[in-house]
Amino acid sequence: MDIFISVFIIGFGLNSFTQRDQQVRIALLGAYLAKFQIEKLMESLLQGYLRALGEPDAQRRAAIWSMLEPAETELCNQFNAFVLSFSKVPEPQARISKLPFALPYITKWLPGYTFDARKALSLHAHAITQAASPQPGLSQKDKAFTLIAELFLMQHTCHWFCRSRMVASARLLSQHKSPYPQVLRSVASSTREAYRALVGV
Repeated sequence: MDIFISVFIIGFGLNSFTQRDQQVRIALLGAYLAKFQIEKLMESLLQGYLRALGEPDAQRRAAIWSMLEPAETELCNQFNAFVLSFSKVPEPQARISKLPFALPYITKWLPGYTFDARKALSLHAHAITQAASPQPGLSQKDKAFTLIAELFLMQHTCHWFCRSRMVASARLLSQHKSPYPQVLRSVASSTREAYRALVGV
């Protein structure tokens, strides 16, 4: 009986410390994101892409693509500004655990099993900017799919920073019906290679 009580106490303590650690991370990231309208711009673009992809008339479809360009530019500008601002976060506070599940303060105990969120977000900023730029020979449809994948992967990293990789993957599937491996396959090959080298997946 004493063993079960001890396990319960240890489990309760780990859960409490994990939640406290996650609350600190959520508050930290939220404080930087609050200065921008990145999430709102993402939602606007995703809705616009769906409209364009579902529009049968070529002229109307072209008009929608054209109308979305200022939002793409603004999203890139704001996300790059956010990344520049977040780069000032001290490294110990910016580490993300590579483990699939959350453990309290693992970034302090096992720094070798972590990666730098600042580098990950900088990678995403470059990838998103590249995906939003006109690419010779690339259709608007393919451009939209790549940019969507880049945005989903960036959002996954933010959720991973706040919670864990498992939670981030579950949210990606729940919110966008997109499995994490599928998103990784859908981003640009340069993004995928740099991302895997950084996070170790």
